[in-house]
Amino acid sequence: MPLVSVVIPTFDRRALVCEAVASVLAQTFADFELIVVDDGSLDETVGELARRFADPRLRIVSQENAGASAARNRGAAAGHGEWLAFLDSDDTWLPPKLEHQLRALADHPETPACYTEEIWYRDGRWANPRDVHAKHSGWIFPNCLPLCIISPSSILMRRGLFESLGGFDETLPACEDYDLWLRLSARHPILLVEERLVVKRNGHPGQLSRAHWGLDRFRVRALWKLARDPEIPWELRRQALETAVRKSGVVAAGALKRGHLARHEVFDVSRKEALRWLESGTGEPLIPGT
Repeated sequence: MPLVSVVIPTFDRRALVCEAVASVLAQTFADFELIVVDDGSLDETVGELARRFADPRLRIVSQENAGASAARNRGAAAGHGEWLAFLDSDDTWLPPKLEHQLRALADHPETPACYTEEIWYRDGRWANPRDVHAKHSGWIFPNCLPLCIISPSSILMRRGLFESLGGFDETLPACEDYDLWLRLSARHPILLVEERLVVKRNGHPGQLSRAHWGLDRFRVRALWKLARDPEIPWELRRQALETAVRKSGVVAAGALKRGHLARHEVFDVSRKEALRWLESGTGEPLIPGT
């Protein structure tokens, strides 16, 4: 069995996914299988991959369009490796990515997952991440609350851990990675490999972040889900609620400004419920959340 299963979900990104696949096949570490999950593409992605690549480590799985989360979960389930890595089809890896991560994890056997620094390429030019995107190592749950600092393309984690967490939440249209990393970082330390081993390409058409207005809507859902999880220590759930108060307020204000009164009401109620729960000082919710 291969040591690592690499999963690339893709939808109508024929040219980009070929670059992603090439970057995986060029890894200095070779004991992996590569599973590309074609999520109902209409641009001949499967045919192009078959023409371009003959590597026996590459396998293509096709499904009807069900979203990135379902595609990642499908690919993970189809793999056999002890470790799981994901690569978004619009990103690429540098050649030593897997080798350096596996070496770092071997040096830190107490850590079941690690991620890396990134190179950003946005709107056709190189870009520098802002301070808010700074990455951290260890028990990083508080650092994951404001926004998603872990890119799916940079993570390497034990398969058993991914399965125990239930994988990516397929009910979330976006921010499914934010949701998973919150659930992961609330339970385990995460190691940062301080090397830029992923090229993250942003700003092109088709990105989920461009397809949905107000991404904090989905982050609030993830925060409420974690706050209701009795397996998570109350202190961490309290931090999640405090973040839900702030993000619910932002979404409610934005919805009101845009005239979305029903959405404003939903997130205003979310903010008030989170405040009431925090004021109660108990780990038990006062009423079922939003």
